[in-house]
Amino acid sequence: MLTRRSLFRLSALGGIAAWAKPALAQGRQPAPPAHLPAPIAALASVRDQAKPITNDERLGRISHAQTLMGMHKLDAVMLCQGTSLTYFTGVRWGGGERLFAVLLPQRGQPFVVCPAFEEGRAREQLGLGPFGSNADVMTWQEDESPYALVAQGLKKRGINTGTVGIEETVKFVFANGVAQAAPALTISSGTPVTAGCRMVKDTHEIALMRLAAHVTWSAYKAAYESLQEGMTQDEFAGLVSAAHNRLGFRGGADVQVGEYSALPHGSIQPQVIKQGSILLMDGGCSVEGYSSDISRTFVLGKPTDKMNRVFAIDRKAQDVALRAARPGVACESVDAAARKVIVDAGFGPGYQYFSHRLGHGLGMDGHEWPYLVRGNTLPLRAGMTFSNEPGIYIRGEFGVRCEDDMLITVDGAELLTPQAESLEKPF
Repeated sequence: MLTRRSLFRLSALGGIAAWAKPALAQGRQPAPPAHLPAPIAALASVRDQAKPITNDERLGRISHAQTLMGMHKLDAVMLCQGTSLTYFTGVRWGGGERLFAVLLPQRGQPFVVCPAFEEGRAREQLGLGPFGSNADVMTWQEDESPYALVAQGLKKRGINTGTVGIEETVKFVFANGVAQAAPALTISSGTPVTAGCRMVKDTHEIALMRLAAHVTWSAYKAAYESLQEGMTQDEFAGLVSAAHNRLGFRGGADVQVGEYSALPHGSIQPQVIKQGSILLMDGGCSVEGYSSDISRTFVLGKPTDKMNRVFAIDRKAQDVALRAARPGVACESVDAAARKVIVDAGFGPGYQYFSHRLGHGLGMDGHEWPYLVRGNTLPLRAGMTFSNEPGIYIRGEFGVRCEDDMLITVDGAELLTPQAESLEKPF
């Protein structure tokens, strides 16, 4: 069960997925079931199937980053707290006003700038990562400038002038501090390197994402089979969390009922599930740092003809997007293919009913580069992973979203979980 404290910790570590939406953001917590329903109790842990990322893999990532630095004319990249830091080093470091940074130079040994009183904690984590006990850690006292140490470490590696790429989530105060301490350097975006590495997954990463998708799909199915009339949306979300726990991973879902399903990221209003209610749940989990993000829309009882028609259109849009996605195709083309189905069926124009992009990159973050959206001409590559999530949202009535995780293959694309058949057969 997620508490406010664990929510903060997950967010700080980059481990919280896109499903931590309205309820958790407002401090509401999924209600734990008093006892486990039979479908959930029957689940068994699959944690032993998750193989951690190795230090050899992280060293390979750093080597790839250095190659990309050369291609994009960057002399170094600076990482602070967040997902990219963990991706390259295995270090998990929370936010704060004190600079903790890892500098990856294009050539030469990486180095770390760390508050002096945090050195022990930093070396503990660094010792488990690819740098081991040989990590070059430069420490600063509370009355000293960490930015001068960054400049000093770069100068030691022959970087007196040139360009330093800043990872996109680094605070402005940190980037500006480096710029002031080393005015001969040019500060630029590090995204071509960090996203350039992270947005194409290797075999191990894909295996972890397949497992994460399987866990969430299985948890959803068990929770769906345990659904009872009269539950609140938080009680049902509690079943989803309990099912993830039985499978060996922390995960959950945001649940919206009836007219609130027409709000893509839901509402904080209390909701009760009744016969004929349409439900939209959106969630996922993290397996060794890799996320799933799946939505299912279904009805307790019998859907209306309009609900069935909207589901059929949305599911067709998801199928069309899947067929359109293949290496070499522009990201925006996949969005356009799905959107045309929905608009041609009378739910348009533009973003009127399908009010968001088709999908987002998926990996260690629930939302990451690249994005399936109009205007993004980046060509797809094998190994990219996305959500495929067209939606139709009719304000004041209901919404439908079919969302599964999608892998770009060498000759097309595939979904990592079985699709929903209908509002009455979501699994």
